[in-house]
Amino acid sequence: MTQEKNIPCDLLLFGMVLTMDGENTIITDGAVAVSGERIAAVGSASDLRKQYGAKVTLAAPAKGLIMPGLVNVHTHAAMSCMRGLADDLPLMTWLREHIFPVEGRLTGEMVHDASLLSMVEMIKSGTTSFCDMYLFADHVARAADKSGMRAWVGEVLYDFPSPCYGELAAGFAHVEKMVHDYHHHPLITITMDPHSVYTCAPELLVALKEKAVRHDCPYVIHLSENEDEVKTVMARYGKTPVNHLESLGLLDERVIADHCVVLTADEIKLLAARKVKVAHCPESNMKLASGVAPVPELLAAGVDVGLGTDGSASNNDVDLFAEMDVTAKLHKVHRLDPTVMTARETLFMATMGGARVLGAQGEIGSLEPGKKADIIVLDLEKPHLTPLYNVPSQLVYAARGSDVIHSVINGKIVMRDRKMTGLDEKEIMGRVNEMTARLSG
Repeated sequence: MTQEKNIPCDLLLFGMVLTMDGENTIITDGAVAVSGERIAAVGSASDLRKQYGAKVTLAAPAKGLIMPGLVNVHTHAAMSCMRGLADDLPLMTWLREHIFPVEGRLTGEMVHDASLLSMVEMIKSGTTSFCDMYLFADHVARAADKSGMRAWVGEVLYDFPSPCYGELAAGFAHVEKMVHDYHHHPLITITMDPHSVYTCAPELLVALKEKAVRHDCPYVIHLSENEDEVKTVMARYGKTPVNHLESLGLLDERVIADHCVVLTADEIKLLAARKVKVAHCPESNMKLASGVAPVPELLAAGVDVGLGTDGSASNNDVDLFAEMDVTAKLHKVHRLDPTVMTARETLFMATMGGARVLGAQGEIGSLEPGKKADIIVLDLEKPHLTPLYNVPSQLVYAARGSDVIHSVINGKIVMRDRKMTGLDEKEIMGRVNEMTARLSG
């Protein structure tokens, strides 16, 4: 007698399931049941087919893979409108002579549209969550809300006036309003974002940390990105950027430190002791010749490290599958050791590692009952993915963002068969193309 489907659910996905749980479980003929915004069950296809009756079914191709959505822990989404605008330059020249002047011409609507373009690109390449720090962050959050992505969003504050809020006092009011506006949002978390040690006075760094504690939110900062930054901060304060933050009492588990390329062994121990999280952005660091972050040493010390793309002005894309491939290979060649940064470690950084960096490991990063339903499906029936011996290796060294065919965020299908369900891709591209004359003039 056939068991009746007596448990209703909203969505059933069938295919090979890579859970990224504590046991690295892979279910060859598996399924995931989704009820509302959460995963109801993960198991064999035969069992879940008997137990659940779904409103919608998504079947992977004959060789398809269901896995957690990727987590991009450092972006500047609106910089998609600057893709290719100022390439092949040193970081400080790129930033001060090209990026800052262009940013002075941005408006909130331009940031909204350019952020949407990055969100389309992220969804189409497997990212379901991202952490963004930029100007006009209220418009980034508005775009994230429209896209259906899970986002951590913060307005960057500096000592000097911003194109968004003007003088610094208005910047504090701006971030307070964002916290109020998105306090109960199901997908958007507001962060406190001093740009860096070299653009923020100690008083600003401390004031934003106090706000982060008061509002119980992450504190996101560019830190020790290259040798020039370290030299500048040493000349100004007599300390490295990491030790400067430590002297101010700012290093703790709330801090998400972006880049962390130039670190001493003692600083790595300090970051681990203070439970600071690190966002690793290898492609951006390579392109700007910032150096190679000591990620194997950070991981060995117990620091939570996630992967970020940085902005499209310094990458020039937001494809985390490409970032994983570069991450694993960069550290191998840098240390002349093919055993460092294994595929499994790298894949972990893009999923559960990223979730840990954002303090969201209880909600995202793996496919387990009770977690939020942030899920992507890849088509493995491709020449460059054939044959399949080892799933993590295939995902890190061979898969591409374009292999993602379906994307589910918070239980909602945001892309099906490579087609966006809630955003007009061509319209968004057209609006960003219209910006180019204004930005390059």
